[in-house]
Amino acid sequence: MNTYKNTVSGKRAKATRFLELLDIGYYLSYEKVFGNLAFLLFGVVLAMFYIWNSHQTEKMIREMNKMNKDLKELRWEYMSKKSELMFRSKQSEVARSVAPLGIMELRTPPKKIQVFPK
Repeated sequence: MNTYKNTVSGKRAKATRFLELLDIGYYLSYEKVFGNLAFLLFGVVLAMFYIWNSHQTEKMIREMNKMNKDLKELRWEYMSKKSELMFRSKQSEVARSVAPLGIMELRTPPKKIQVFPK
């Protein structure tokens, strides 16, 4: 038991010598901490701004990716609707779609009517 106390007290002595070497008490004194309080607050504010800025950037990137995905979907929808409209606007398709209404396609070319001014 005596050797245990010696090793513990030896470790404490080494730790105390190490702390004395660093002289942390000088840097953590009341005057030093409050003397540098403005700098510490500036560092904290700067760190908070950095964190906020990174969150905003990630949010913006997520929104841009979502918008790009939506844009691709809308582009595909536009192209499919456009091709469907082009198909339905062909003369043969128009004639087929208006046939139930009793409208028939002309077999003779249209005649131009000229009206002479008085």
